Amino acid sequence: MIRQLDVDGVPALLAPTTGPAHAGLMFRVGQADETLARRGITHLLEHLVLHPLGTADYHYNGSTGSVVTHFHLQGSVDDITTFLTGVCRSLRELPLDRLATEKGILRTEWSNRGNSVTDPIPLWRHGARDYGLSSFPEWGLSAITADELQEWAARYFTRENAVLWLAGDDIPAGLRLDLPSGSRLAAPVASSALPVTPAYFPGDSRATVLDAVVRRDAAASVFSGVLEREMFRALRQRDGLSYTAATHYEPRGDGYAVITALADALPEKQDAVLGGMVDVLAKMRIGRIEEADVAAVVGKATDALSTADADRARLPSAAFNLLTGHPIDTSDELSLQIKSVTPESVHKVATEALASSLLMTPHRRVADWAGFMAAPSGSTEAVTGTTHPGLGGLPQRLVVGVDGVSLITGVGDGVAGQDAEGGQDVPGNVATVRYDRCVAMLAWPDGGRQLIGDDAVAVRLEPTLYRDADPQPVDAVIPPQLRIDLPARDPQEIPRPETVYRASTKPRRSGVRDRLRILPVRERVKLVLTAFACLLCAILGVVLAVGILIGQVGPGRVLPVIGILGTSVYLGRSVQSTWRELTG
Repeated sequence: MIRQLDVDGVPALLAPTTGPAHAGLMFRVGQADETLARRGITHLLEHLVLHPLGTADYHYNGSTGSVVTHFHLQGSVDDITTFLTGVCRSLRELPLDRLATEKGILRTEWSNRGNSVTDPIPLWRHGARDYGLSSFPEWGLSAITADELQEWAARYFTRENAVLWLAGDDIPAGLRLDLPSGSRLAAPVASSALPVTPAYFPGDSRATVLDAVVRRDAAASVFSGVLEREMFRALRQRDGLSYTAATHYEPRGDGYAVITALADALPEKQDAVLGGMVDVLAKMRIGRIEEADVAAVVGKATDALSTADADRARLPSAAFNLLTGHPIDTSDELSLQIKSVTPESVHKVATEALASSLLMTPHRRVADWAGFMAAPSGSTEAVTGTTHPGLGGLPQRLVVGVDGVSLITGVGDGVAGQDAEGGQDVPGNVATVRYDRCVAMLAWPDGGRQLIGDDAVAVRLEPTLYRDADPQPVDAVIPPQLRIDLPARDPQEIPRPETVYRASTKPRRSGVRDRLRILPVRERVKLVLTAFACLLCAILGVVLAVGILIGQVGPGRVLPVIGILGTSVYLGRSVQSTWRELTG
């Protein structure tokens, strides 16, 4: 049984263990509390706190999640006392002489971080704020000051905003948690960048991923397990389409939980996996819930709650519950709640999950045929102001106004995907960032700027792409605390009209006319003349060949006719090659 105690004003949870002692100190602060302009401040503080502890014989670590930051270790009673006392001392006396060094370490850590398939989903659901910030790099590191770190620690790392958990016989007698006084802070309210759900967006991977937000309860966790069984059976065992067909259930801290379902695929099976996932969801939406699946998931969950170390295993999640205002139930109470779940209650969760769902389809696939609405990928209107046409025939124009900036592209030529710095250039005919909704501005020494709105729409101002584009009017409006100065770019990384065109345009039939306009005049004339010569040779060759067949042209002209037709084929292949390059 988990006991609730108190250590120096910090709520504490204690449970027995059959193995080595474990302990953790958890605070209610995480990435969702940050802003994009200071993205990474909690992670940086966590690193600074752990540095004075140096190397130790016991295992310890820290982690920063969406809503909690966690310092934890495994070791002896003396190790626990030393570690936790040291964490509290570091929080009160941050080793700020290490600030520059730890920033460099974190930048290195981020540069070596592998991208997860699900990384884009928070951004599309929430935008560039609260729970959407986990999709973005830790851009704010360079701008974070010592004063800001100390203010962050004073606000969030207090005894009222912390919970201690310990797996062992008792609280160590010498343990002191010397933390400043503060207040318990609720989890951030989740924003939404989706006007309607269910919605979808095309991802950049081969996987199909479903993201759903449901009310947190036992039925929701069982639904997650039942959905995984259905996916595994249909997509892997029966049809052999996926290797990974799995779900993940994670409480968010605000009374809701996020369910993520993922199915991978080979390139040639992406459409089949997308269709198979939709079929599984449709089956559950209409209430075709297998009773045997519910029983299997319930049985597995209740078995885990009946083990000797069940309470010890639940300590971190119980600390999370206490921090976020969720009841801490006993193992028996949780077991009864799970056993009460029926196929009917799972069906209710399925209905709720699908109504809130965000589907990431494989690369360039759509899902409107399955009842999902396309998630907004741009803005509904542009600002008025000074227009800067694209250079080099680039079919885009930048508008800089008193209220914000807009990027307007030609039909079918939206700029999509991530730029070289990891920013999100969302596709669409209009992208607008208003100054009063700008959450960060990236700035390069060469004059390049990227404004990011709270809805994650981004607009790039590049003097090399737009006529007379000057960053000074924008620099004068954006508050200094939103500016993120980045290192100088390699000259090859500075965008040019021709490189932006190649990187941003994809094969779309509706965009061929604009692609032709981007070609230099000389190349356009060459293409037209080549096509005309090909057509002329083909007509002449056919006429002469017909003349030979009907006896109007002497048979001695056969070789010239073959030469003319061969020239036509050669010119035609040249035109065809250019056309394929234009249309992908």
